[in-house]
Amino acid sequence: MRQRILVVDDEVPIQELIKFNLEQAGFEVEVASDGLEALEKFEAVKPELIVLDLMLPGKDGYDVCKAIRKNSNVPIIMLTAKETELERVLGLELGADDYITKPFSPLELVARIKAVLRRSSGQDIQEEEELNVGNITMRIETREVTVGEDLVELTRKEFDLLHIFLLNIGKVLTRDFLLQKVWGYEYEGETRTVDVHIRHLRRKLGKEGEERIETIHGVGYKLRGN
Repeated sequence: MRQRILVVDDEVPIQELIKFNLEQAGFEVEVASDGLEALEKFEAVKPELIVLDLMLPGKDGYDVCKAIRKNSNVPIIMLTAKETELERVLGLELGADDYITKPFSPLELVARIKAVLRRSSGQDIQEEEELNVGNITMRIETREVTVGEDLVELTRKEFDLLHIFLLNIGKVLTRDFLLQKVWGYEYEGETRTVDVHIRHLRRKLGKEGEERIETIHGVGYKLRGN
């Protein structure tokens, strides 16, 4: 049975973005647009995890978190445009399990959700999910990439691009697909930004990047597996 996630956000585009990416990752998703609806949906669907925006009409995310924590230890990941240490600490003190700020990477949110669910289920949190191709190794939870024995320093977007490629080895991925998956709602513009980031990614991965990330002219890119 698929795990249920309750997404609480008053911005429909963000709801849809998170719902799409979570469903692609194999989750069942319910959405709510305000604090009262969130509490009603929580009681009705009994989710395994809640993604909770702090700035909501009516009851805000802090109030929702406090109400839920009176009766449940369901994992909660708080989502907000605010980024001050005080707000992070307050959210965690109220019982949130993790905290992510907007604009966020959809892939990072999915990875955070999986990590929190693993911890809450009692699985060994030292186990790291790894993805490999050739001499390239990606460790999802620590967001580390190595080529051979050398650690490669990637930006968040470069890491997320490589993550998408490693999940789709041998498949042709369009620039529009990569924009949606990596930049999500936070980016509106031409697809040239994908080309620039992939050029940087190839350079940082060295020979492995140049040989494995293929340009499919007029379409997009493909990560070659062999």
